[in-house]
Amino acid sequence: MQHEAVEKNIGLMGILIILVISFGGLAEIVPLFFLDDTTKPVKGMKPYTALQLEGRDIYIREGCNTCHSQMIRPFRSETERYGHYSVAGEHVWEHPFLWGSKRTGPDLARVGGRYSDEWHRVHLLNPRDVVPESNMPAFPWLENKIINAELTPEKLKAFRLLGVPYSEQDIAEAKASVEGKTELEAVIAYLQALGLALKDKR
Repeated sequence: MQHEAVEKNIGLMGILIILVISFGGLAEIVPLFFLDDTTKPVKGMKPYTALQLEGRDIYIREGCNTCHSQMIRPFRSETERYGHYSVAGEHVWEHPFLWGSKRTGPDLARVGGRYSDEWHRVHLLNPRDVVPESNMPAFPWLENKIINAELTPEKLKAFRLLGVPYSEQDIAEAKASVEGKTELEAVIAYLQALGLALKDKR
């Protein structure tokens, strides 16, 4: 009889569904906050430099993460192509992290060091110069836009509040390290930093 009462009362059923989903979600998510594998950085990982951090912001602004995932699944077909599968410890300092499942282009989780800076430069300016079948758009304006160095130290301070271990020296030197750099240089620096901590571990 109680079962029938719930089925006939759509409001009550909705509340009970929300409660069940909430408790189930909490049971799956809360333990992750107490596991070293998900809260501690992997061995050898370093925070992004000021230039790399600026590059990451531009990467997000230009929508690169809508076509390129940064999450290698633990399947042979993926690890043979891209390298070691992605682990949470690589992304504890990512805000927001850029995992995902959309792959119009290849996964970039381990692209760091795979190509030269010059290859990336040509590829970003006109992808078809290095990959003739590419449907990726060109980003020629990045070569002419200069980074606003005034904002960079503030970005490092904000990330430090979120737990990224930037030192006072990192913040003090941030402006000078990106002064006069183009957005293209910043994106290349960011791409070259991706996945290096676990790149050679299979």
